[in-house]
Amino acid sequence: MSTGPGADSAPAPNRHDDDTRTTSLQGEDASAAPDAPAAPVAPAKGGTFSSLRIRNYRLYAGGQVVSNAGTWMQRIAQDWLVLGLTGSSAAVGITTALQFLPMLLFGLYGGVIADRLPKRRLLVVTQAAMGATGLALAVLTLSGHVQVWHVYLIAFVLGVVTVVDNPARQAFVSEMVGPADLRNAVSLNSANFQSARLVGPAVAGVLITAVGSGWAFLLNGLSFAAPVAALLMMRSSELHKVERAPRGKGQLREGLRHVAERPELIWPIVLVGFIGTFGFNFPIWLTAFVNNVFHAGAGTYGLLNTLMAAGSLAGALLAARRGSSRQRLLIGAAAAFGALEVVAALAPDFWVFAVLLVPIGMFGLTINVTANSSIQLASDPALRGRVMSLFMMVFMGGTPLGAPLVGWVTDAYGPRVGFISGGVISLAAAGGVGFALARAGGLRLRVDLRPGRPHLTFVPRQAVAPEAFAR
Repeated sequence: MSTGPGADSAPAPNRHDDDTRTTSLQGEDASAAPDAPAAPVAPAKGGTFSSLRIRNYRLYAGGQVVSNAGTWMQRIAQDWLVLGLTGSSAAVGITTALQFLPMLLFGLYGGVIADRLPKRRLLVVTQAAMGATGLALAVLTLSGHVQVWHVYLIAFVLGVVTVVDNPARQAFVSEMVGPADLRNAVSLNSANFQSARLVGPAVAGVLITAVGSGWAFLLNGLSFAAPVAALLMMRSSELHKVERAPRGKGQLREGLRHVAERPELIWPIVLVGFIGTFGFNFPIWLTAFVNNVFHAGAGTYGLLNTLMAAGSLAGALLAARRGSSRQRLLIGAAAAFGALEVVAALAPDFWVFAVLLVPIGMFGLTINVTANSSIQLASDPALRGRVMSLFMMVFMGGTPLGAPLVGWVTDAYGPRVGFISGGVISLAAAGGVGFALARAGGLRLRVDLRPGRPHLTFVPRQAVAPEAFAR
């Protein structure tokens, strides 16, 4: 495969600290006892944008900001198109559910594929396929033949591609920047995504009002040329090498056991599962509030998404400055997120509701970045694709279960009740997982997969230092 200009040139030397950053992870023995504490990784120095010093990551970030803007345009246009075709918030929820259903059904297999295959080549294929789905929806909409089942089908196909794309992208970050810059790069990825969210919804609102949804879909499809070009231009000699998993039996079980034996992995995944399933249903709630409470149009819907994106961007930039991902920060952000959703649901007028979306976006992004980076750093590199596929499966794959239910509650009892329900569940999950992590500081969760034995047990935890739970 052609990798673009510079691919065959002599490898640029790694920075002095790159060698020390990668030794602890790349030299890990995969057969080591699961309770052995991970070697500490020194935080990267260099400020909020330190990862951008790395050429491959600069290319990646530039390509992603273009495609992310297109993705947000399509999200807004798709939600508004389905609402216009059906007049139902539940239908918006079904569309969202279909897009994330493949992650629930096949997410772990996507992680196995990501661990086995070269991630850069895999991402070229998945990003091109995602662009093709946007172009297909554009053709149907611009030709005037689009029906709601077309949107459902394309959302499902996009979800199938995402099954492989998500764990590959998550794990590829560490190959571009190395472990010491990983937290910073994950935060900058989120800032990148949220920066595009500031532009995408606003442009989508203008396009929908002026010329219709089809042009938003077309621009999204074309935007994927940018990340594909960026991936092809990277220098493979400057990537941090991670040994790929060979083909073999029991690889899914191996990944699940790796997570289940580590409370610092399993409980953050449980938390983001609850919040992703019930607390992140903003397409349902915001379309319902705009349509039924504030009696406004697509422009207002785009504005609310932009305000939430502003908060998320602030959260991402703050996360990029932090040198660690502490469990108590994750729990505190989740509790604040749930409480703010309840307060916003009871807001007496439009501008109070709109302003509250800013801190909701900030705390929601903090949850995502903190959980993502801490889970990646606590994972064995050879299993990272499978661990991240489980993370994405519960974070995004719960949507097919939660979105139709939340959509039904919103249709039956009103937008305020629907929004309150999501906030209450998120708040309860933060309390429950916080208690579980505190308890896990003295006990270890063990999974026994042999027939006739308990599947989950707590046993005294002796091998892990208490400092592991202060992260």
